[in-house]
Order: sequence, then C-alpha cells, then structure tokens
Amino acid sequence: MTQQATPPRTIRVLVAEDQAAVRSGLVLILRSAPGIEVVGEATDGRQAVDMARALSPDLVLMDVQMPRLDGVSATREVVRAQLADVLVLTTFDLDEYVFGALRAGAAGFLLKDSDAATLIEAVRTVARGEGLIAPAVTRRLIAEFGRAGSAAASSGGADPSALAALTPREREVLGCVGQGLSNAQIAERLTMAEATVKTHVSRVLGKLELRSRVQAAVLAQELGVEGP
Repeated sequence: MTQQATPPRTIRVLVAEDQAAVRSGLVLILRSAPGIEVVGEATDGRQAVDMARALSPDLVLMDVQMPRLDGVSATREVVRAQLADVLVLTTFDLDEYVFGALRAGAAGFLLKDSDAATLIEAVRTVARGEGLIAPAVTRRLIAEFGRAGSAAASSGGADPSALAALTPREREVLGCVGQGLSNAQIAERLTMAEATVKTHVSRVLGKLELRSRVQAAVLAQELGVEGP
C-alpha cells in the first residue's frame, strides 16, 4: 500500500490590532491564504495576551501601538510564557517600537503597508522558525542594535563565555544567522539538510538562553562570530 503524504500543518494565527479597518483587512488577507487559519482577533495588548493563552495560536500578528497594554509589553508576556511566536506590525521602518519588540523576543516585524503576498509569506516564514523575513532587513537591524550597544539587553544577559558551550558546527550556524541567512541558505552553505540547520539553531538558542533568532543574530555580530 502506498503511504500517503502528511498534509501541511495549518498555521493558526491570532491578529492583534486596535484599528478595526486595518484588523479587518489583515484578517481578510490571511483567511484567503491556503493553510492559514485566523483563530481570533484582539483589539488591545491585554486581550492579545489573554487570547493567546486561551487559544494557543502558532503565531500572533501583533501591532506595537495598542491601548491597555502596548504591543511590546504584550509580546514580552506572550514570548515569556511560550504561548506563540510573535510577528510585530509597525508603521515605521526600524523605529523604537521595533527594537523594543525584538528585545522582548519577537520573531520578526512587518510594515503595515506591506502587500498581501508579503504578509502571507511573512506569516509562513515565521511559522517555519525562520525569524525575520528579509535577510537585508536582518542585517540592518543587527547594525542598528550594534550601534546602540543593545546586544546585552537583546541577549537576555548572555555572557560571551557561554559560546564555549557551542560545538564548532553550532558556532558556524550562529555565524550564518548573524549574517542574516535563512535556514535554506545556511543549509546550502554548510552542506547539510535544512531540518538539521533548524535543529542546530534551536540548540544554539537553548544554550545561549536566547528567545529568538534575531537575538542570536545580534549576539553573533556583537561577539564577532562569523560563519564559514
């Protein structure tokens, strides 16, 4: 008997946005995409955290400027409780809210004026564990973090000596993450399976006590860890 392929897992998304028109537009776009299910809509940060806890989504699409509890604080609570990955929405490229959200452990960010295709691909990318969407944006963020001297805050207090816990291969993977490479790009460069890269990234985050791929990228740049 021929074994049937396992169907792709549906990505369950919670949309947190206080502006009704914007929220409706986001929900409409996501619901039109195969493999994505909108499981809830939150109108402020506090509701976003409560709904994330109740609904267990895979990802929260989080506006950073919301009433009651701002998106940065909401992101911190969601990530700390390991309720879901967070993709933050912002109006401005690389503003203070973006940095705050990434320090809080967000997996990436997206501009509100992004088109439908970009939004859908961003959700799928973050759901795959890829972190920030565009490598070029990743490198810009890393540079900004480095100039601001915020790597210590980003890494959650990780000590440079913690790098000693990494295997040589894990250091190579960390260096590639620091260059803004995706899992697929790292796999090609290091000649390994993409699934193996994902495992290495997870181990690096665990050993360095980091909460997101972005934090790992920032730390790699700050400590001068380079890929091959």
